[in-house]
Amino acid sequence: VQLQAYGGGLVQTGGSLKLSCAASGRSPSSYTMGWFRQAPGREREFVATTSRTGDTYYADFVEGRFTASRDNAKNTAYLQMNSLKPEDTAVYYCAAIYSAHVATIQVSSKYHYWGQGTQVTVSS
Repeated sequence: VQLQAYGGGLVQTGGSLKLSCAASGRSPSSYTMGWFRQAPGREREFVATTSRTGDTYYADFVEGRFTASRDNAKNTAYLQMNSLKPEDTAVYYCAAIYSAHVATIQVSSKYHYWGQGTQVTVSS
Protein backbone atom coordinates (compact mmCIF):
# COMPACT_ATOMS: atom_id res chain seq x y z
CA VAL A 1 0.00 0.00 0.00
CA GLN A 2 1.31 3.42 -0.95
CA LEU A 3 0.16 6.51 0.90
CA GLN A 4 0.42 10.18 0.04
CA ALA A 5 -0.61 12.85 2.50
CA TYR A 6 -1.36 16.38 1.45
CA GLY A 7 -3.32 19.45 2.47
CA GLY A 8 -1.02 20.97 5.06
CA GLY A 9 -0.21 24.64 5.18
CA LEU A 10 0.04 27.78 7.27
CA VAL A 11 -3.00 28.95 9.21
CA GLN A 12 -3.68 31.32 12.05
CA THR A 13 -4.75 30.23 15.50
CA GLY A 14 -8.37 29.16 15.40
CA GLY A 15 -8.22 28.31 11.72
CA SER A 16 -8.96 25.04 9.94
CA LEU A 17 -7.22 22.66 7.59
CA LYS A 18 -8.29 19.42 5.99
CA LEU A 19 -5.63 16.83 5.38
CA SER A 20 -6.07 14.07 2.86
CA CYS A 21 -4.30 10.77 2.48
CA ALA A 22 -4.57 9.05 -0.87
CA ALA A 23 -3.96 5.32 -0.78
CA SER A 24 -3.11 2.98 -3.61
CA GLY A 25 -2.07 -0.61 -3.99
CA ARG A 26 -3.59 -3.81 -2.71
CA SER A 27 -6.91 -3.40 -0.88
CA PRO A 28 -6.23 -0.13 0.95
CA SER A 29 -9.82 -0.10 2.16
CA SER A 30 -9.01 -3.14 4.30
CA TYR A 31 -6.70 -1.15 6.55
CA THR A 32 -7.26 1.11 9.50
CA MET A 33 -5.97 4.55 8.55
CA GLY A 34 -4.09 6.44 11.21
CA TRP A 35 -2.86 9.97 11.60
CA PHE A 36 0.27 10.84 13.56
CA ARG A 37 2.23 14.01 13.98
CA GLN A 38 5.76 14.98 14.89
CA ALA A 39 6.87 18.38 16.07
CA PRO A 40 10.55 19.42 16.06
CA GLY A 41 12.42 17.80 18.92
CA ARG A 42 9.49 15.62 19.89
CA GLU A 43 8.54 12.03 19.29
CA ARG A 44 5.91 11.08 16.79
CA GLU A 45 2.51 10.98 18.48
CA PHE A 46 -0.83 9.45 17.72
CA VAL A 47 -3.62 11.77 16.56
CA ALA A 48 -6.56 9.77 15.22
CA THR A 49 -7.65 6.70 13.31
CA THR A 50 -10.49 5.59 11.08
CA SER A 51 -11.16 1.88 10.81
CA ARG A 52 -12.14 0.24 7.56
CA THR A 53 -15.77 0.44 8.70
CA GLY A 54 -15.52 4.12 9.64
CA ASP A 55 -15.10 3.82 13.39
CA THR A 56 -12.90 6.59 14.74
CA TYR A 57 -10.59 6.99 17.71
CA TYR A 58 -8.79 10.11 18.86
CA ALA A 59 -5.97 11.17 21.09
CA ASP A 60 -7.07 13.03 24.20
CA PHE A 61 -5.52 16.30 23.09
CA VAL A 62 -7.85 16.46 20.08
CA GLU A 63 -10.69 17.47 22.41
CA GLY A 64 -13.32 17.35 19.66
CA ARG A 65 -11.43 19.69 17.33
CA PHE A 66 -10.44 17.09 14.72
CA THR A 67 -12.57 14.70 12.69
CA ALA A 68 -11.12 11.65 10.98
CA SER A 69 -13.01 10.06 8.11
CA ARG A 70 -12.51 8.08 4.96
CA ASP A 71 -14.03 7.47 1.56
CA ASN A 72 -13.30 3.89 0.58
CA ALA A 73 -14.60 4.46 -2.93
CA LYS A 74 -11.86 7.05 -3.41
CA ASN A 75 -9.28 5.20 -1.27
CA THR A 76 -8.77 8.40 0.65
CA ALA A 77 -8.66 9.20 4.35
CA TYR A 78 -9.21 12.66 5.77
CA LEU A 79 -8.40 14.62 8.88
CA GLN A 80 -10.47 17.75 9.31
CA MET A 81 -8.78 20.01 11.85
CA ASN A 82 -10.63 22.93 13.39
CA SER A 83 -9.79 25.40 16.16
CA LEU A 84 -6.12 24.91 15.48
CA LYS A 85 -3.59 25.97 18.08
CA PRO A 86 0.12 26.81 17.77
CA GLU A 87 0.90 23.57 19.60
CA ASP A 88 -0.69 21.67 16.70
CA THR A 89 2.25 22.72 14.54
CA ALA A 90 3.94 19.57 13.28
CA VAL A 91 4.49 17.33 10.32
CA TYR A 92 1.40 15.17 9.98
CA TYR A 93 1.66 11.64 8.67
CA CYS A 94 -0.92 9.16 7.54
CA ALA A 95 -0.31 5.47 8.01
CA ALA A 96 -2.06 2.16 7.48
CA ILE A 97 -2.36 -0.80 9.81
CA TYR A 98 -4.14 -4.12 9.47
CA SER A 99 -5.68 -3.95 12.91
CA ALA A 100 -8.51 -2.21 14.71
CA HIS A 101 -7.38 -3.00 18.25
CA VAL A 102 -7.50 0.21 20.24
CA ALA A 103 -4.17 -0.33 22.00
CA THR A 104 -2.39 -1.31 18.79
CA ILE A 105 -3.61 1.51 16.55
CA GLN A 106 -2.08 4.13 18.85
CA VAL A 107 1.44 2.78 18.46
CA SER A 108 3.33 4.13 15.47
CA SER A 109 5.75 1.20 15.32
CA LYS A 110 2.85 -1.17 14.69
CA TYR A 111 1.90 0.47 11.40
CA HIS A 112 2.80 -1.23 8.17
CA TYR A 113 2.76 1.67 5.72
CA TRP A 114 3.47 5.40 5.94
CA GLY A 115 2.95 8.45 3.80
CA GLN A 116 5.58 11.13 3.41
CA GLY A 117 4.08 13.71 5.77
CA THR A 118 2.63 17.17 5.28
CA GLN A 119 3.61 20.26 7.27
CA VAL A 120 0.99 22.05 9.35
CA THR A 121 2.00 25.38 10.83
CA VAL A 122 -0.30 27.35 13.12
CA SER A 123 0.74 30.91 13.76
CA SER A 124 -0.13 32.72 16.99
